[in-house]
Amino acid sequence: MSFILPHDHGRKENMTAIYKELSEGSNFLLVSHIFKILSDSSRLKILWVLFHREECVINLSALTAMSSPAVSHHLGILKDAGLIESRRCGKEVYYKASDTEISRLLHKKTEEMLEIACPSEKNPSEKAPDEIVKDVHEYLLLHLDERITIDSLSRMFLINKTTLKESFKRVYGTSLASHINLHRMEKAASMLNDKDKSLSEISRAVGFTSQSRFSEAFRKHFGISPKDYRKTH
Repeated sequence: MSFILPHDHGRKENMTAIYKELSEGSNFLLVSHIFKILSDSSRLKILWVLFHREECVINLSALTAMSSPAVSHHLGILKDAGLIESRRCGKEVYYKASDTEISRLLHKKTEEMLEIACPSEKNPSEKAPDEIVKDVHEYLLLHLDERITIDSLSRMFLINKTTLKESFKRVYGTSLASHINLHRMEKAASMLNDKDKSLSEISRAVGFTSQSRFSEAFRKHFGISPKDYRKTH
C-alpha cells in the first residue's frame, strides 16, 4: 500500500519508501544515541586518540589535560556503546577503538569533519594523505624484515586506515600489501645471488618467520622455487 502526503504540491511523489524508513524508529534511536555520545568534545578527543593508538588512562589523561577519573568516566561510556575495547596487561588496562564498521566509519567522518569545519585550525605543515603514504612507503622499505599491519601504520602515521589504503593505491597503483610483497620478493631474489646466505636467513630478512611460507610466496611470485632460482641465477 502506497503512502500519500496530505499536500503533494504538484510533485506526485511516492513517499512509501521514506515513510517506511521513518517508521523504523529504532534505527534513528540508535544513530541519535551515537551522535549524543559524540556530542561531548572531551569524549570525542579521547575517541580520536584511540582511533590512532592504544593507550592507558594515565596517558590519555596527560594527552587531553583531564583528570584520570574524568577520562575513566568517558571511557566507560564509549565502551558501553561498543566504540572502544580494552585489554588488561598486569595491573595496566589499555584501550583502543573497536575494529568495527561503525568505528571505522566514525573515524573517517571525524577526520573529514575536522578538515571541513576547522580549516583555519589545521596545521599548515600537516601533510596530505598522498604525502603521508610516501612516508609510509619509505618506512616499509626500511623494515621489510617486519610484518607490519595496516592498524599499526594507521596509529604510527596518524591516518585513517581506509584513507591510507585508498591513498596508497592511488599513488602506487596497487594495494599496500601487494606492493610491499613485490619489494620483498625482489629483495629475496637479490639475496639469493649470495650463496653464503641460507634460505632461512633470506626468509627472515624479507619478513617471513616460516621458510616454507617464504618458499610458497616466492614460487607464487616468480613461478619457481627459491632453490631453483638460485641454481639458474
